[in-house]
Amino acid sequence: MAKKKQKKEQKKKQKQEEEELPEEIKKLPKEAQEKLKKIKEKLDKFQKNIVEKFDKYITGISLLPPEKKEGEEKPTDDKINVLVLVDDSDSQKMTKEELKEKLTTIIAGMAKEIDENIVPQTIILSEVWQSCYDAKHELLQLIAMSAPVYDTGMLSAIKIAEIHKSMVIKKFEKYIVSYVLAGSLVQGRATKESDIDVWVVIDDTDVKKMTRAELKDKLRAIIIGMGIEAGEMTGIKNKLNIQVYILTDFWDSLKEANPIIFTLLRDGIPFYDRGIFMPWKQLLKMGKIKPSAEAIDMFMGSGEQMLSRVHDKIKEIGMEDIFYAILTPSQAALMLFGLPPPSPKETPELMRDVFVKKEKLLEEKFVKILEKTIQTRKEIEHGTKKELSGKELDELLTNAEEYLKRVKKLFSQIEMMKEEESMLHIYETCVTIIRDVLRLEGIERVSDKEIVDIFEKEMVTLGKIPEKYLRILKEIVKAKKDYDEKKLTKPEVEKVKKDSGLFIKFLVEYMQRKRGKELERTKIRVKHGNRYGEVILLEKEAFIIHDIDHEEKELSKAKINPDGSLGTTEKTNLEELEKALAKVEIPSKVFIKEPIFEDLKRVFGKDVEVLVNY
Repeated sequence: MAKKKQKKEQKKKQKQEEEELPEEIKKLPKEAQEKLKKIKEKLDKFQKNIVEKFDKYITGISLLPPEKKEGEEKPTDDKINVLVLVDDSDSQKMTKEELKEKLTTIIAGMAKEIDENIVPQTIILSEVWQSCYDAKHELLQLIAMSAPVYDTGMLSAIKIAEIHKSMVIKKFEKYIVSYVLAGSLVQGRATKESDIDVWVVIDDTDVKKMTRAELKDKLRAIIIGMGIEAGEMTGIKNKLNIQVYILTDFWDSLKEANPIIFTLLRDGIPFYDRGIFMPWKQLLKMGKIKPSAEAIDMFMGSGEQMLSRVHDKIKEIGMEDIFYAILTPSQAALMLFGLPPPSPKETPELMRDVFVKKEKLLEEKFVKILEKTIQTRKEIEHGTKKELSGKELDELLTNAEEYLKRVKKLFSQIEMMKEEESMLHIYETCVTIIRDVLRLEGIERVSDKEIVDIFEKEMVTLGKIPEKYLRILKEIVKAKKDYDEKKLTKPEVEKVKKDSGLFIKFLVEYMQRKRGKELERTKIRVKHGNRYGEVILLEKEAFIIHDIDHEEKELSKAKINPDGSLGTTEKTNLEELEKALAKVEIPSKVFIKEPIFEDLKRVFGKDVEVLVNY
């Protein structure tokens, strides 16, 4: 009995030890797990010591594969190779090289105190990023092969991104322009719960066999599927957030000064680049790529700039800048409210009607300051006022400063009012698009109360939509509740605005992909001679591609008659097909009637064959 009890306790202890191992290590072969159990105590002590000494600067510690000696099939020594990743982003007292050398010496000494066989390889984070800038990926591959034993999030991010990148490049190298790690991880704001944001840019400049939208949709679906597969391989699930851009769209966003693209260029780390991303990043750093300012921000900023100039050169500048210093922010306030900017003459009266009388957001005395400034400037301009005394200028300047402070407060009042109004619009838009998505899945008539639960059950739990978007939806619902209870805060509104844009964009793309799959059912693929053609049935019109493999596609179109036959064909082009595809609703069941088969002979020739299950 004593032996059985002892054996039972040993099994229980062994099971507890296995459960204590990190998920990444559990996935290793049994032989490797056994070795790790033996060295786990030493590694734990090593980890604890260096984390205590360097605290938050230790980003990750991982076990490296044993090194093979030349001519040997398997490693024979007992060396424990460990990688230590250190965040050096706020290092200012010494150079990167000095910091790495100092850390390497200290960490090696601490390892030796525990066990001489522990061989740490200290790497600073900027060294990893610089290797990416230089298109050298050895460090990324090293991290990808390691088994993390301590991680604040960076090791797992690099690991899954590198593995996913390798999968994508292997399959689509011809089309991939850049693969970039971005988001909070590279900005130094990441937590263990942060998503791992990666961007993939696809070259669509030489697409001939399909539309750009088709290329993006097909590659995007496969790339996201690879992301799920990479998550399964690494045990890092529901963390990889993949954004796919086609190069032409990326370029358009860059020209339009899209803040998301500018942030990506500024902070992004290229894990793969064919000479596009890094030149743009350098041009942005050099100030050659500049974002266009919003008109409201420009007007608001001009007031402070001009008042500063008045203080510096009051005698030279004087009246003109005081005039514009309070006029342009006034016009900006009216623009923010939703009105077109009025002329200087009309501005005071409009400010009075809207903000003093109607909305009761502004006091009358401030409109009188604006009126007096405009009137004084007009008198000087027309010559009825010959001189402007220092006392008058001081009074105008003091009043302008007081006016500008009050208009800033007015901006906050208008923004809060608009934000509360926009919150309801955001909520209704998101609920509407969720209903559209659920309708595509065959789910009708969902009430507001049950929409979150049904969205989670039918879309997130089944793996159709990442869990990230469920979190966003819950935040939107909470913000709507706070709005109803008059507890909505400005930071909450700003976050909901930002996240709702991502939420809506993702669901729209989801519907487009779903719609694309439905459209595939409306296609008839045929073979005529050695060529393959295609007939796309779109409601009352059919588009005919005579040779889908030919670079310069020959396209024609014809009306679909009530009996199912095709009318007279006429030439068309790829652009017209794209427009038709964009307009068409998701098709219902498509019936192919007998007359169309005769039309296929007329269009493609008597030797035409209809392909099934292509």
